Amino acid sequence: MLHPVLAMAIGIVVMMLLIIFTKMHAFPSLIITAILIAILAMPFGDVSTLTQCVSTVTTGFGNTMASIGVVIGFGCIMGIFLEKSGAAKRMALTILKLVGVKNCDVVLGLTGFVVSIPVFCDSGFVILSSLAKEFSRLTKKSMVWLGGILGMGLYITHFMVPPTPGPLAVVSTFNENGSTIDLGLYILAGIAVSVPLFIFAVFLFRFFGKKYPDLVVPYEIDRSKYSKEQLTVLDRIQEKQRNNQDLTTEDFAELLAAEKLPSAFLSFATLLVPIVLIFCNTIVGQIKPLAGTPFANVVTFLGQPVIALFVSLCMGAFLLCRTYDKKTCVNMMQEACRDAGPIVFITAAGGALGAVINATGAAKIMADWIVATGIPGILVPIIIGVIMRFPQGSGTTAMITGSAIIAPMMATLGINPYLAALALCLTTMCPSYLNDSYFHVVTNFSGMDIKTSLKTWSVGSILVPAFGSIILIILSLFIH
Repeated sequence: MLHPVLAMAIGIVVMMLLIIFTKMHAFPSLIITAILIAILAMPFGDVSTLTQCVSTVTTGFGNTMASIGVVIGFGCIMGIFLEKSGAAKRMALTILKLVGVKNCDVVLGLTGFVVSIPVFCDSGFVILSSLAKEFSRLTKKSMVWLGGILGMGLYITHFMVPPTPGPLAVVSTFNENGSTIDLGLYILAGIAVSVPLFIFAVFLFRFFGKKYPDLVVPYEIDRSKYSKEQLTVLDRIQEKQRNNQDLTTEDFAELLAAEKLPSAFLSFATLLVPIVLIFCNTIVGQIKPLAGTPFANVVTFLGQPVIALFVSLCMGAFLLCRTYDKKTCVNMMQEACRDAGPIVFITAAGGALGAVINATGAAKIMADWIVATGIPGILVPIIIGVIMRFPQGSGTTAMITGSAIIAPMMATLGINPYLAALALCLTTMCPSYLNDSYFHVVTNFSGMDIKTSLKTWSVGSILVPAFGSIILIILSLFIH
């Protein structure tokens, strides 16, 4: 039989070939890869027979499904309620009033930054691209500028902040392999790292926008798509432009407010309540005098991700979508479940792959080699993230696969598990190009051609995680 590391390398190559060049979906590809590695590596570790090979795969699959399946399903349902109810636009309007029209690019980016925590970045961009085009039409700013910042705001938190499925799966995989990561603290850590990434992205895409100033949405509009109230506001804006008057925040606020949208409080509450509950569970767990008290037990119960997301799901169904009939709400949940299905199966298959890599001892052997070479441990998840993402388009699959490789190494690498998980999630952003569905969403809905998008969006998807990697490398010098 083959050496475990060689078996793992062959398996990973086979997986990539199956996903990229054949009709095989990522889910069966990951399962096939896990079984192949287990067979090739016999009799190393805990997989000495064919029966044990299959048992290791199915056990790893089941353990991961048990820990994360319900959470992903609830998160997808919560996301579709925010999407369909207009809560995303209401959040944009609220941020617009706070930030002002002169920083409309920041408004778009911040809205995406918040919305993408539960909503997939692809869906978020489709929802908010109409807002970006409205801003471009009225402010004459390039869609390379506005679309890029919106896209990157969505992109950053999609990779960095649970309960988005990718980082949620990474946390779960690390915990299953003995690296204790508290979900509440990880959410805070993800947001903390995401903020400087977003600031960097704003300046980067402002620079790109000035290089491509002509990609502006024409002012001509289809008046049939607007209400009478909105048309009144648009006519007043057009009059201001003819008279070379500056537009104000109120102009845009009135344009958005003319739509029937849920309140700002309810929109933000539906998004933030599960995060607050999870975080409260983390805080209570750190206060020893509260341990075992009824209050602590209640907070711990409500702070479990399944319960926290269920509370948000109920808020979405009964408050955000209270005007919808039963059939409409059920259909929305059904649509969300269809979206969640592939993610749940891919995530659980990644858990199966991780179980095999752990059982064969391949991860520990690799970690020992890396430590012996003297390479800083923080570089390992950074490099693995890029390697897993580059050949394939799915960042979520790259995070799941990468965590299956990195998590069993943690005991040997000697780096902080939070930094390792963040580094892996960060670098699976890199790069977004032709094999990535999100690349085409950003390109098409921004009105860019492929060449321009490669020069701006794809370059940005490399520079932003590169900037973040520098931050994490510096943090690794002080946090162990």
